[in-house]
Amino acid sequence: MPLTIRRATPADEPTVVAYNTALAWETEHLRLRPDVLAAGVRAVLADPARGFYTVAADEAGDVVGQMMVTFEWSDWRNGWFWWVQSVYVREDARRGGVFRALYREVERQAAADPAVIGIRLYVERENARA
Repeated sequence: MPLTIRRATPADEPTVVAYNTALAWETEHLRLRPDVLAAGVRAVLADPARGFYTVAADEAGDVVGQMMVTFEWSDWRNGWFWWVQSVYVREDARRGGVFRALYREVERQAAADPAVIGIRLYVERENARA
């Protein structure tokens, strides 16, 4: 599946909110408050110091996956770790290389920034497919 990988923009907010809603339900059977979630997504999109979303779009331009990166300073290593969070791939796009493409782009961006010393990814133990 040909994909375009790019940073999310404010226009992606409804999709990111929808995917985070689905992610919370699929992984934790948790129903998020829509107003709080939307405000949280908007805050990331508006302030790069909070993190960023990278999205994967298919040939039609529809976003089929997302990955959020947040930052953790390491005093021991004098650099930034990028934490991969809020990873979601639309069900019909799973097993199509979407996660791999998103992760490789984040890896590329991290490697280009000398202040980034590593990438960390948290995966739910119960999420066997991931």
